[in-house]
Amino acid sequence: MQGWWAMTRDSAAMRSLLLCGVLLVIGLLTGCGGKADVKPVAPPPIPGPKAIIKTKFGDIHIKLYPDVAPNHVENFIKLAKSGFYDGTIFHRVIPGFMIQGGDPNTKNSLRKDTYGQGGPKDEKGNPILLKAEFSDIPHKRGIVSMARPNEPNSATTSFFILVADGSNLDGKFSAFGRVTSGMGVVDGINHAPTDGEKPSKPVHITRAIAAPCQ
Repeated sequence: MQGWWAMTRDSAAMRSLLLCGVLLVIGLLTGCGGKADVKPVAPPPIPGPKAIIKTKFGDIHIKLYPDVAPNHVENFIKLAKSGFYDGTIFHRVIPGFMIQGGDPNTKNSLRKDTYGQGGPKDEKGNPILLKAEFSDIPHKRGIVSMARPNEPNSATTSFFILVADGSNLDGKFSAFGRVTSGMGVVDGINHAPTDGEKPSKPVHITRAIAAPCQ
């Protein structure tokens, strides 16, 4: 009898020990609250709007800044999607500083005196102008900003890309993007021969692509 009792007691003790072990493992997995301790996985960030400017030198990829200059970004995307920039040229090049393009007048090589003055018009024939969206973004190499005459709220379609830092432009021009890939292309255009500030041989924007999210 004692042998049987001892075996039964040892078996009960073993079952209790196993049960305690199982409960301990479950407790460690589920935590004190009785629920699985699984950390929520944040969804991947939604890519912001981007643009691609295609040229014979290669492609220029641009990240746009809708949080900084929403109207300028919206305007650029609308024009690019409509094909407005296709066939325009980089009509102003200052070696070691910047390249400028996007003027529809540059599609006509016989109107060089009007380069930099073109832009879309409303139904009454008045130019459509953009209000300035100045920000604290520094005008450094690779920044894409809007060209304009002396009046701050007079930008239309022309834009420029810096190849060097231009702190003198800070707070005076509306930066709306930054080159993320293709600065070698920008440098190639900037190094092209010029006649004054105009390239000796036209460098065309063969196509401009832009979308709100990519």
